[in-house]
Amino acid sequence: MRAYLDFVSATLVLSVTLATTLVLLFAVFPALPIGGEMLDVKAGYTHPEVIAEMEGYGDQGRRVYAWSAATLDTLLPLVYASFLAGIVFRFRPTERAWRLAWLPLVAGALDLLENVQIIVMLIRYPDVSAGQVAIASLFTRSKASALLLCLALAVVLAVTAAVRRGRRAPDRSP
Repeated sequence: MRAYLDFVSATLVLSVTLATTLVLLFAVFPALPIGGEMLDVKAGYTHPEVIAEMEGYGDQGRRVYAWSAATLDTLLPLVYASFLAGIVFRFRPTERAWRLAWLPLVAGALDLLENVQIIVMLIRYPDVSAGQVAIASLFTRSKASALLLCLALAVVLAVTAAVRRGRRAPDRSP
């Protein structure tokens, strides 16, 4: 695990994983011809909302969504979890705090579990149960909360490290 964290905390890997995350989020996913809003980006959803969305996607939209959830949306959590784990590991305040880098990996795992639930609903449509929707929505909310926590942690650690580095810099004033 430490070798993986050493790898993902390298500057080049951080740059590539950040760029890949941004391209997927802001260029690739919005361009998918799904015919509606992806469930992944909602704060949560109910059974009637899911049925209405899936009806709006149409057969082709549901196929595209299921394909993208199984491929592109499997890549996305792997990439953003690696980026956030690398940031957390790189800017950890103490050596013992390296375990905090597990948190983004948990968020990524929740995202992958959410994808499985969404794929199952897309394949089973129109036979989607309220229980299935409740489970999928729970994973969506859990992923969103975990991701928000990880983003906040990464920002706090990076800012704290920058402040510490700035204080240690020699005074160059005349």
